[in-house]
Amino acid sequence: MRKGLSKFQVICIVLLWVALCVMLFTIPSDASTGENIFVAILSGIIIAVALGKDQQRRRRN
Repeated sequence: MRKGLSKFQVICIVLLWVALCVMLFTIPSDASTGENIFVAILSGIIIAVALGKDQQRRRRN
């Protein structure tokens, strides 16, 4: 059976998400600010759900 993510892996995932958000708002593009905010929030929700499920799996084992 698989083990859950280590703390180092969780930190790396979160830092990559932060880097994505920084790039969304600093690199000029044709997308509006509203679209960038939507992408940042949606990707944050996806990351939070995935990490939350991993934490629940760890607690059960």
